[in-house]
Amino acid sequence: MDKKNIFLGVVVYLFSVVISYLVFAGIGIGGSITSPVPSATKDASGKSVFDDSLPKTESCPLNGVKYSKQQRKWWESHSPLGIMIENHKEARPQSGLVGSDIIYEAVAEGGITRFLAVFYCQDAGIVGPVRSARTYFLDYISEYGDNPLYAHVGGANTSGPADALSQIEKYGWQSYNDLNQFSIGYPTFVRNANRVGRDVATEHTMETTTEALWEVAADRDWTNIAPERKLGRLTVGGDDWNDTYKGWSFQDEVPEKGTTSNISYEFWEGWSDYGVEWQYAPETNTYKRILAGEPHIDLNNDKQIQASNVIVLLTTEKGPIDELKHMLYTTTGTGNALIFMNGDVVKATWSKPTRESELSFTDRKGEEIEFARGLTWISVADTTTEVTY
Repeated sequence: MDKKNIFLGVVVYLFSVVISYLVFAGIGIGGSITSPVPSATKDASGKSVFDDSLPKTESCPLNGVKYSKQQRKWWESHSPLGIMIENHKEARPQSGLVGSDIIYEAVAEGGITRFLAVFYCQDAGIVGPVRSARTYFLDYISEYGDNPLYAHVGGANTSGPADALSQIEKYGWQSYNDLNQFSIGYPTFVRNANRVGRDVATEHTMETTTEALWEVAADRDWTNIAPERKLGRLTVGGDDWNDTYKGWSFQDEVPEKGTTSNISYEFWEGWSDYGVEWQYAPETNTYKRILAGEPHIDLNNDKQIQASNVIVLLTTEKGPIDELKHMLYTTTGTGNALIFMNGDVVKATWSKPTRESELSFTDRKGEEIEFARGLTWISVADTTTEVTY
């Protein structure tokens, strides 16, 4: 072998050594060091725990809050999860609301409101009390990509337009995202008769955890990837849940704060037990929720619920429409909304062309609203609702 071939052989060898070092040492070609993203750990209760000292660089797709790469790695392993949570006086305080990303509120029956809490970027731990499905909440959870998980305890099943269980069957959700307690049971769902430290009726006792529900979904292969399923002669699915999800836009800087400091409204006039107030806290740029004249507290941590954005979505309310006092709301089309953020109010227009379309908001100039980063609370109320601010 001549000297030229020996030289070339040495060069190739040294090049391969350098490349191997770069790859296995985690050093990029540009010289930057890339550390592997650590996995989340779990506490004694099974709740995912994240290293709070890591840089907050990753924006939650649902509400814009910045979290670490570690937390993003965790949330990308599952799909958004909507859980029905009741608001009867005997159900308070609820568990897990402060761990949600977005919350929808509307009357379920008899002036009593109910929540659809949507979880994705946080592990809320215990959530409850979980209650039954309602048709309009199905419309709102439908906008979170191809396979939004939906957890509930049964649902309205009276024949007619409020028959939520029939609609779930019609949508084919049993095959890829329906987490009905009737088909799952213990230990994912647990009756906790002493959840609030006093005796309450059985319907106010059902609890679950976000982690347990995501584990059920994973066991059924309902992760962040939509499973293939048959729709007529077509096979669809197989994509990330958010391949078609656009989401809202969020502010990178807090604008000058306004002076709209107190908001109040009742869903049904005279039903003060479900009347809501929001008090603006400039120091945190959030609105503290007051329910029936008292701070609305989360049982998990005794913290008052605070939202960065409070939306009063005005639409047509209809009902009661049957002997069980079920309600209906117009969820698609367009309408007016009041958006409270940064201590100010924006008179906006909401739009949702179809059940699966994302709810969007524009200002009077027709420009898309940029929201504050943080929990967004959407109160769905009749167009006649009086909002004081």
